[in-house]
Amino acid sequence: MALVLGSYTVASFIVTLLVAFVTYVMYQLLSRFMHKWKEMKPIPGLDQTYPILGNALYFKSSAGEFFCQLVQLTEQFKKEPLMKLWIGPVPFLVLFHAENVEMVLNNPKHMDKSYVYRFLHPWLGTGLLTSTGDKWRNRRKMLTPTFHFSILTEFLEVMNEQAEVLMGKLEKAAGQGPFNCFNHITLCALDIICETAMGKKIYAQSNQDSEYVRSVYKMSDIIIRRVRMPWYWPNFVYRLLGDGKEHDRSLKVLHSFTESVIREREEYISNNESDSESDEGSRKRRAFLDMLLKTTDEHGNKLTPKDIQEEVDTFMFEGHDTTAAAMNWAIHLLGSHPEVQRKVQQELQEVFGSSDRPVNMDDMKKLRYLECVIKESLRLFPSVPMFGRSICEDCVIKGYKVPRGANAIIIPYALHRDPRYFPEPELFRPERFLPENSTGRHPYSYIPFSAGLRNCIGQRFALMEEKVVLSYILRYFNIEAMQKREDLKPIGDLILRPEKGIWIRLTKRTR
Repeated sequence: MALVLGSYTVASFIVTLLVAFVTYVMYQLLSRFMHKWKEMKPIPGLDQTYPILGNALYFKSSAGEFFCQLVQLTEQFKKEPLMKLWIGPVPFLVLFHAENVEMVLNNPKHMDKSYVYRFLHPWLGTGLLTSTGDKWRNRRKMLTPTFHFSILTEFLEVMNEQAEVLMGKLEKAAGQGPFNCFNHITLCALDIICETAMGKKIYAQSNQDSEYVRSVYKMSDIIIRRVRMPWYWPNFVYRLLGDGKEHDRSLKVLHSFTESVIREREEYISNNESDSESDEGSRKRRAFLDMLLKTTDEHGNKLTPKDIQEEVDTFMFEGHDTTAAAMNWAIHLLGSHPEVQRKVQQELQEVFGSSDRPVNMDDMKKLRYLECVIKESLRLFPSVPMFGRSICEDCVIKGYKVPRGANAIIIPYALHRDPRYFPEPELFRPERFLPENSTGRHPYSYIPFSAGLRNCIGQRFALMEEKVVLSYILRYFNIEAMQKREDLKPIGDLILRPEKGIWIRLTKRTR
């Protein structure tokens, strides 16, 4: 009896401790919420804000509906300089005016990524995209030389080769009626990033069902869904009640893929230490991974295996998904505007004539109108529809005090539609980006690759790839879009994608 009573007493004591701990945690969260809520009360925002949950119950569960709600809110509050949202107990400032975006992105004090980027850490670690402080500064300094012009020139060869593979696939679809080109373009981008970043041919275009690509989409959806639901933020709750198991399955696929490629490349380099020409006389291609394995910091320290894994995972995701989305949106817009398509093809005729030769660096400079098309496509459909920064010190934005610890969410999708800088913003007009039409435009009114100190390190690589692939398609085919703009229904996951792909009809060109 005494033993039972003793056990009961111990159990009661443990339960009491747990209740006290939970009560204390909830009290602290509520106290912080109320303090921040009072500080930020003057900032415009939604009326229905609940303690701890904030505005989380306002948002729809699906990624498409969630993104649509955000865009509608920017319209609703467009006359205000900024807008406030609470996701759980965390305050977010939604910014979509160039002047206010500049105040955050151009301030070296606000360099850290926002709170929700921590949900990317299991996948991407703290690589260039997600790292902060000295780690980010040192890593950026180390990696910048890997995107030197001469190295990008070497990557151009791979882009041409994979674009030619894509042409073979599209030729089979030409004249056969409407088809969804989204996956074709994505697999081409995956082949390009695998060979340029990791020096490995994976022949993704020969394998329509890429487990890696499916896992990228799945992981993106899982992460954004978790961001919208603060009750899943604690890891133990997420693993018990949320998508924790699905998250871990996708993570295993993503990490296994990059780990195996890193391992193979390390073995290859150890067996081919010399950079001299091979027996056949051909120069060994450099890959981003090769440079990572050899790069040292200012103290002569090499990257650790974990560091390399972080950067490879980051560049694999950022380097194929964003460019694939950008090219797909451009294809839809070109197929919807035959007059623009004809202008691009006229420019291609002037540069290439009837030749089937690969694209070279001199051609890149001459494809000015195609570049305008790409930029205008990225204005309407930025590959990264929103990104965040942490406000690291108290500041004032347009008369509103913003306390340290708030999170700024920048929405390029809305920012790029400001009629002050882009009259009739929903119209597709590549001429907006001709030099004479860009003079005087606010530098932060158009930021598809972010801006300021943390702008995208790979933007020249991305523009090169998009020019190469699109120029190949338009040299060989005419594009006809099978969807209207309202049918696309953009989904704002980590990357902006159309809900049902990009449906087009291709016909072969006679040149």
